[in-house]
Amino acid sequence: MITIVAQTGSTNADLAAALRGGEGWAEGRWLVALRQSAGRGRQGRDWFDGAGNFMGSTAVALREADPPPASLSFVAALAVHDAAAAVLGEGAPLGLKWPNDVLLDGGKLSGILLEMVRGSVVVGIGVNLAQAPQVEGRRTAALADLALAPSPEDFAASLAAAFAARLEHWRRFGLGATLQAFLAAAVHAQGASLTVHDTDGSVLSGSFAGLEESDGALRLRLADGSERVIRAGDIS
Repeated sequence: MITIVAQTGSTNADLAAALRGGEGWAEGRWLVALRQSAGRGRQGRDWFDGAGNFMGSTAVALREADPPPASLSFVAALAVHDAAAAVLGEGAPLGLKWPNDVLLDGGKLSGILLEMVRGSVVVGIGVNLAQAPQVEGRRTAALADLALAPSPEDFAASLAAAFAARLEHWRRFGLGATLQAFLAAAVHAQGASLTVHDTDGSVLSGSFAGLEESDGALRLRLADGSERVIRAGDIS
Protein backbone atom coordinates (compact mmCIF):
# COMPACT_ATOMS: atom_id res chain seq x y z
CA MET A 1 0.00 0.00 0.00
CA ILE A 2 1.32 3.45 -0.91
CA THR A 3 -0.15 6.59 0.63
CA ILE A 4 0.72 9.78 -1.25
CA VAL A 5 0.36 13.26 0.27
CA ALA A 6 0.91 16.59 -1.45
CA GLN A 7 3.19 17.94 1.29
CA THR A 8 4.46 17.17 4.78
CA GLY A 9 7.36 18.14 6.97
CA SER A 10 9.06 14.75 6.90
CA THR A 11 7.71 11.33 6.01
CA ASN A 12 10.13 9.78 8.50
CA ALA A 13 8.82 12.03 11.26
CA ASP A 14 5.22 11.16 10.35
CA LEU A 15 5.89 7.42 10.56
CA ALA A 16 7.85 7.82 13.79
CA ALA A 17 4.94 9.76 15.31
CA ALA A 18 2.49 7.05 14.24
CA LEU A 19 4.64 4.36 15.85
CA ARG A 20 5.21 6.32 19.06
CA GLY A 21 1.50 7.10 19.27
CA GLY A 22 0.58 3.44 19.10
CA GLU A 23 -1.10 3.70 15.69
CA GLY A 24 1.42 1.32 14.19
CA TRP A 25 2.50 1.11 10.58
CA ALA A 26 1.98 -2.07 8.59
CA GLU A 27 5.12 -3.48 7.04
CA GLY A 28 5.03 -2.95 3.29
CA ARG A 29 3.07 0.28 3.58
CA TRP A 30 4.74 3.47 2.32
CA LEU A 31 4.15 7.17 2.91
CA VAL A 32 5.25 9.31 -0.04
CA ALA A 33 5.25 13.11 -0.13
CA LEU A 34 5.37 15.16 -3.31
CA ARG A 35 7.04 17.94 -1.30
CA GLN A 36 8.80 17.97 2.07
CA SER A 37 9.61 21.01 4.18
CA ALA A 38 11.87 19.34 6.77
CA GLY A 39 13.56 16.39 5.08
CA ARG A 40 16.79 15.12 6.62
CA GLY A 41 19.71 12.97 5.55
CA ARG A 42 22.46 11.16 7.42
CA GLN A 43 24.42 13.02 10.12
CA GLY A 44 21.75 15.70 10.37
CA ARG A 45 22.14 17.01 6.82
CA ASP A 46 19.20 18.65 5.07
CA TRP A 47 17.70 16.68 2.20
CA PHE A 48 16.94 18.57 -1.02
CA ASP A 49 13.20 18.98 -1.62
CA GLY A 50 13.00 19.04 -5.40
CA ALA A 51 9.70 19.03 -7.26
CA GLY A 52 9.27 15.81 -9.20
CA ASN A 53 11.66 13.84 -6.98
CA PHE A 54 10.85 10.86 -4.76
CA MET A 55 10.58 11.32 -1.00
CA GLY A 56 9.11 8.49 1.03
CA SER A 57 9.36 6.25 4.07
CA THR A 58 8.38 2.79 5.20
CA ALA A 59 8.81 0.82 8.43
CA VAL A 60 10.27 -2.60 9.13
CA ALA A 61 9.01 -4.41 12.25
CA LEU A 62 12.07 -6.16 13.61
CA ARG A 63 11.96 -9.89 14.27
CA GLU A 64 14.13 -11.83 16.70
CA ALA A 65 16.09 -13.63 13.98
CA ASP A 66 16.65 -10.57 11.78
CA PRO A 67 20.19 -9.37 10.95
CA PRO A 68 21.39 -6.16 12.67
CA PRO A 69 18.88 -3.32 12.17
CA ALA A 70 21.49 -0.89 10.82
CA SER A 71 22.16 -3.26 7.93
CA LEU A 72 18.76 -2.33 6.50
CA SER A 73 20.68 0.55 4.91
CA PHE A 74 22.15 -2.02 2.48
CA VAL A 75 18.64 -3.35 1.76
CA ALA A 76 17.45 0.18 1.00
CA ALA A 77 20.44 1.00 -1.22
CA LEU A 78 20.01 -2.19 -3.23
CA ALA A 79 16.29 -1.48 -3.66
CA VAL A 80 17.00 2.03 -4.96
CA HIS A 81 19.62 0.55 -7.31
CA ASP A 82 17.07 -1.99 -8.57
CA ALA A 83 14.36 0.61 -9.14
CA ALA A 84 16.76 3.02 -10.86
CA ALA A 85 18.10 0.24 -13.10
CA ALA A 86 14.53 -0.56 -14.16
CA VAL A 87 14.19 3.04 -15.39
CA LEU A 88 17.60 3.33 -17.06
CA GLY A 89 17.90 -0.13 -18.58
CA GLU A 90 20.78 -2.55 -18.91
CA GLY A 91 24.28 -1.14 -18.72
CA ALA A 92 23.30 2.00 -16.80
CA PRO A 93 26.27 3.61 -14.98
CA LEU A 94 24.90 2.87 -11.50
CA GLY A 95 27.04 1.96 -8.51
CA LEU A 96 26.87 1.60 -4.74
CA LYS A 97 29.18 3.32 -2.28
CA TRP A 98 29.46 2.38 1.38
CA PRO A 99 27.51 2.79 3.56
CA ASN A 100 24.37 3.36 1.48
CA ASP A 101 24.98 5.80 -1.37
CA VAL A 102 23.57 5.04 -4.81
CA LEU A 103 25.61 6.74 -7.55
CA LEU A 104 24.67 7.51 -11.12
CA ASP A 105 27.65 8.20 -13.37
CA GLY A 106 29.60 9.04 -10.20
CA GLY A 107 27.04 11.50 -8.84
CA LYS A 108 24.95 10.98 -5.70
CA LEU A 109 21.46 9.88 -6.73
CA SER A 110 19.78 9.19 -3.42
CA GLY A 111 19.77 9.64 0.33
CA ILE A 112 18.80 7.05 2.94
CA LEU A 113 18.05 7.59 6.63
CA LEU A 114 17.24 4.92 9.23
CA GLU A 115 15.61 5.64 12.58
CA MET A 116 14.77 3.13 15.32
CA VAL A 117 11.31 3.66 16.84
CA ARG A 118 9.68 1.27 19.31
CA GLY A 119 11.02 -1.97 17.85
CA SER A 120 10.70 -0.88 14.23
CA VAL A 121 13.11 0.76 11.83
CA VAL A 122 11.75 3.70 9.87
CA VAL A 123 13.47 3.75 6.48
CA GLY A 124 13.44 7.11 4.73
CA ILE A 125 14.54 7.35 1.10
CA GLY A 126 14.96 10.32 -1.23
CA VAL A 127 15.81 9.84 -4.91
CA ASN A 128 16.62 12.53 -7.46
CA LEU A 129 14.23 11.74 -10.31
CA ALA A 130 13.63 15.02 -12.14
CA GLN A 131 16.42 17.20 -10.77
CA ALA A 132 19.52 17.10 -8.57
CA PRO A 133 20.69 19.74 -6.10
CA GLN A 134 23.90 21.68 -6.45
CA VAL A 135 26.06 20.66 -3.48
CA GLU A 136 29.45 22.26 -2.98
CA GLY A 137 32.24 19.70 -3.14
CA ARG A 138 29.97 16.81 -4.14
CA ARG A 139 28.73 15.53 -7.48
CA THR A 140 25.01 14.87 -7.72
CA ALA A 141 22.84 13.24 -10.36
CA ALA A 142 19.20 12.65 -11.30
CA LEU A 143 17.55 9.96 -13.40
CA ALA A 144 16.45 12.73 -15.77
CA ASP A 145 20.13 13.21 -16.70
CA LEU A 146 20.01 9.97 -18.68
CA ALA A 147 16.35 9.05 -19.20
CA LEU A 148 12.79 10.29 -19.02
CA ALA A 149 12.20 10.64 -15.30
CA PRO A 150 9.31 8.60 -13.91
CA SER A 151 6.67 10.29 -11.79
CA PRO A 152 7.14 9.97 -8.01
CA GLU A 153 4.01 7.81 -7.95
CA ASP A 154 5.32 5.35 -10.55
CA PHE A 155 8.76 5.23 -8.95
CA ALA A 156 7.15 4.60 -5.55
CA ALA A 157 5.48 1.44 -6.86
CA SER A 158 8.72 0.15 -8.36
CA LEU A 159 10.76 0.97 -5.25
CA ALA A 160 8.21 -0.60 -2.88
CA ALA A 161 8.35 -3.86 -4.85
CA ALA A 162 12.14 -3.84 -4.96
CA PHE A 163 12.41 -3.11 -1.24
CA ALA A 164 10.01 -5.94 -0.37
CA ALA A 165 12.10 -8.38 -2.43
CA ARG A 166 15.40 -7.24 -0.93
CA LEU A 167 13.93 -7.33 2.60
CA GLU A 168 12.78 -10.91 2.10
CA HIS A 169 16.25 -11.86 0.80
CA TRP A 170 17.87 -10.19 3.85
CA ARG A 171 15.68 -12.20 6.18
CA ARG A 172 15.79 -15.53 4.36
CA PHE A 173 19.48 -15.72 3.47
CA GLY A 174 21.08 -13.49 6.09
CA LEU A 175 23.21 -10.40 5.98
CA GLY A 176 26.09 -12.12 4.18
CA ALA A 177 24.06 -12.60 1.01
CA THR A 178 22.91 -8.96 1.07
CA LEU A 179 26.50 -7.77 1.51
CA GLN A 180 27.61 -9.91 -1.43
CA ALA A 181 24.94 -8.26 -3.58
CA PHE A 182 26.04 -4.84 -2.38
CA LEU A 183 29.70 -5.53 -3.13
CA ALA A 184 28.82 -6.86 -6.60
CA ALA A 185 27.52 -3.39 -7.48
CA ALA A 186 30.01 -1.39 -5.40
CA VAL A 187 32.25 1.26 -6.94
CA HIS A 188 35.18 0.37 -4.69
CA ALA A 189 37.00 -2.86 -5.45
CA GLN A 190 39.12 -4.89 -3.05
CA GLY A 191 42.38 -3.02 -2.46
CA ALA A 192 41.13 0.29 -3.89
CA SER A 193 42.46 3.44 -2.24
CA LEU A 194 39.98 5.08 0.13
CA THR A 195 39.86 8.12 2.37
CA VAL A 196 37.44 7.93 5.30
CA HIS A 197 36.01 11.08 6.84
CA ASP A 198 34.89 9.99 10.29
CA THR A 199 31.97 11.56 12.14
CA ASP A 200 34.41 13.05 14.69
CA GLY A 201 36.20 15.03 11.95
CA SER A 202 39.22 12.76 11.65
CA VAL A 203 40.48 11.56 8.26
CA LEU A 204 42.00 8.14 7.57
CA SER A 205 43.52 6.89 4.32
CA GLY A 206 44.08 3.31 3.31
CA SER A 207 42.69 0.63 1.02
CA PHE A 208 39.35 -1.16 0.92
CA ALA A 209 39.60 -4.53 2.69
CA GLY A 210 35.95 -5.59 2.53
CA LEU A 211 32.96 -5.45 4.87
CA GLU A 212 32.44 -7.02 8.27
CA GLU A 213 30.09 -9.99 7.83
CA SER A 214 28.50 -9.38 11.23
CA ASP A 215 27.18 -5.87 10.56
CA GLY A 216 28.53 -4.51 7.25
CA ALA A 217 31.11 -2.17 8.78
CA LEU A 218 33.89 -1.12 6.43
CA ARG A 219 37.36 -2.61 6.87
CA LEU A 220 40.14 -0.18 6.00
CA ARG A 221 43.68 -1.51 5.58
CA LEU A 222 46.23 1.08 6.69
CA ALA A 223 49.71 1.63 5.29
CA ASP A 224 51.31 -0.43 8.09
CA GLY A 225 49.18 -3.44 7.18
CA SER A 226 46.82 -3.15 10.14
CA GLU A 227 43.06 -2.86 9.68
CA ARG A 228 40.61 -0.37 11.10
CA VAL A 229 36.88 -1.12 11.29
CA ILE A 230 34.73 1.89 10.38
CA ARG A 231 31.06 1.92 11.35
CA ALA A 232 30.16 5.52 10.49
CA GLY A 233 31.51 8.17 8.17
CA ASP A 234 31.87 9.10 4.52
CA ILE A 235 34.41 7.75 2.06
CA SER A 236 36.04 9.22 -1.02
